[in-house]
Amino acid sequence: MKETKRDQLINLLAQNEKDFISGQAVSGKLNISRTAVWKHINELKKDGYQFEAVPKKGYRLISSPTSVNETTIKWDLKTEWLGQTLIFKDEVDSTQNIAHQLAREGAESGTVVVANKQLKGRGRLNRKWISHQDDGIWMSLILRPEMPPYQASQMTLFTAVSVVDTISKFVKLPVKIKWPNDLFIGNKKFCGILTEMQAELDHIEYLVIGIGLNINQKQTAFPTEIQSKTTSLAIASNQHFDRKTLIQQLLVDYEKNYLEFQRTGFSYVKDKWIENAYKLGENVFIKMPKKSFEATIKGISDDGALLVQTNQNTIEKVYSAEIHW
Repeated sequence: MKETKRDQLINLLAQNEKDFISGQAVSGKLNISRTAVWKHINELKKDGYQFEAVPKKGYRLISSPTSVNETTIKWDLKTEWLGQTLIFKDEVDSTQNIAHQLAREGAESGTVVVANKQLKGRGRLNRKWISHQDDGIWMSLILRPEMPPYQASQMTLFTAVSVVDTISKFVKLPVKIKWPNDLFIGNKKFCGILTEMQAELDHIEYLVIGIGLNINQKQTAFPTEIQSKTTSLAIASNQHFDRKTLIQQLLVDYEKNYLEFQRTGFSYVKDKWIENAYKLGENVFIKMPKKSFEATIKGISDDGALLVQTNQNTIEKVYSAEIHW
């Protein structure tokens, strides 16, 4: 998607934040009229930005909003391609649905969909994801990786590793990755990852990777039946978090880690995953269509399968199963 004049103005103002920049300078750099500059500035004011306007000096930013919207996320977003095309909605049924539609219409790799609220958020196996309040991060990323479809599950594990990397920059909590797609603090879930794709037999057309992250919810925000097994960063740390800053850092880290993943392969992800694996070395009960058994979590394979050691000391790969943790 071509960068709009509004996007160019946001980038220009972010680069000159706290300094005066003249309307004439903006007009020349963006190749728009002074009237158009004034209109764009007024639109930014509606988003909560406050400017000082001085004749012959121009505009100077004096305060920025803390709310989450398209402008605040893109303001000084330090990525090259991830999130530079960003779709923001206050309320949607699911960011996954919007991302799929955009991908089918040709949206470029790196397009991101963010919402304040989801009315029909979903996880794996179409399970309901509680995301109807604006105190979490609900977003979907569109990627078009050069990898065969059978490796798509690696992207779920990669995403989990990257999210843990970001969270560690904000709070020191013992975050663990539960195979294949959940993040836990203690024995409570606070983040889910959903990877969906459109593919042919030999190539991936696109991936849509959904990230649902509980940030500032209080315990009472969750339905009674799941309060004992669900948490948020705020509950676990007794802190309040700036969602906009977290979203920006998630995108910055994801882009950086994705490039490293492409350069070094899955071994990069595998090592990071094992460092943070949930119940590594502990016993679980695994239920599969044709058999059920107790086993010990040993790690993951190079293709992203869960490696378990049975009571007969054999190592098995688990690609899909109901696991009683």
